[in-house]
Amino acid sequence: MGGVTDLAAFAALLAPEGQALLDALRDYDPAQELAVASRLRRDHPAELVSAALGQARLRQRAVAKFGAEDAHRMYFTPNGVEQSTRASVGAYRAERMRALGVRSVADLCSGIGGDAIALARAGISVLAVDRDPLTAEAARANAAALGLADLIEVRCADVTEIDTSPYDAVFVDPARRGGRGRIFDPEAYSPPLSWAVEAARKAPHAALKIAPGIPHEAVPEEAEAEWISDGGDVKEAVLWFGTEPGARRATLLPGGASLTGRALPDPAVRPVGRYLYEPDGAVIRAHLVAEVAEQLGGGLIDETIAYVTADELRPTPYAAAYEITDELPFNLKKLKALLREREVGTLTVKKRGSAVEPEEIRRRVKPKGPNAATVLLTRVAGAPTMLIGGPAGG
Repeated sequence: MGGVTDLAAFAALLAPEGQALLDALRDYDPAQELAVASRLRRDHPAELVSAALGQARLRQRAVAKFGAEDAHRMYFTPNGVEQSTRASVGAYRAERMRALGVRSVADLCSGIGGDAIALARAGISVLAVDRDPLTAEAARANAAALGLADLIEVRCADVTEIDTSPYDAVFVDPARRGGRGRIFDPEAYSPPLSWAVEAARKAPHAALKIAPGIPHEAVPEEAEAEWISDGGDVKEAVLWFGTEPGARRATLLPGGASLTGRALPDPAVRPVGRYLYEPDGAVIRAHLVAEVAEQLGGGLIDETIAYVTADELRPTPYAAAYEITDELPFNLKKLKALLREREVGTLTVKKRGSAVEPEEIRRRVKPKGPNAATVLLTRVAGAPTMLIGGPAGG
């Protein structure tokens, strides 16, 4: 379970006794929870101890998204931790809003307030709306805890009943999880994507947070679609209104490199050269592999695989580079013999277009020795292939 499940328990956490308990639990070890709970219940009500322990667990989980300093001051619900925006992504998006001249935002489906916090820190005033009373209380408490209450107004309401006309921009983050897990159909979001698009069309500027797997044909013509990765992991896609209609963009955090599509044709397929480039996931989702291949003077190893190959090494933030030493038809016995001959004990296995799992490869070849290598399992001109090498320097 984890977390607070009712308003009375949440209010108790905000009172002095609850605050003292949360402070005491900041660095507790969840493995010792039974012993900790037993000790605390000698001096505090059992319900309050349970609520504090649940909140402490959620705060520890939230450190990965919000950083330790903020996470241990904030308040969360289980869904709030799961669905909230990573702080680095929220800060980037808030800065884009600020650069557009936005001074006020209606944040619809605000959750525990992660995006509202980022917007407020960019100097933007925010109306944060969520229909769940406990979630709204958490957002209100977070605004206060981080010293942003003057910029964030929290309202518990149905977002479809909010008049957004007084605001410079609308931000919508529909719920993309249901009782059975992740929701892939944009019309099954809560509220549906079609409603969010209509809300966006009424505002001078708008941003709609959506799943990165959205089909390109589902993107409205007047929207810019931006795929964002952080540390190499694709985090989300955003539909922007009032920016560049029809644009496709990949943005890579933390560096902030941003690539815009130019509707290039697919790159030609060519033999594997000395270098292989693995484009960032945001580049692939945004269908911008052709733009990266042009930068690199490269081509594809297979028309269906997003690996770019080239004969020279060119630095790019948009792809990881590998220097290839061997190209072999897929054969585990040959791979095992080659790795044993080269005394490879540290083996990185990557795959694209292969059904074989990396863990299975490691288990079968039993790497042993002082050297390191990377094996890329893929297809080259339609044939299952092993490419062997390592990260390229320079």
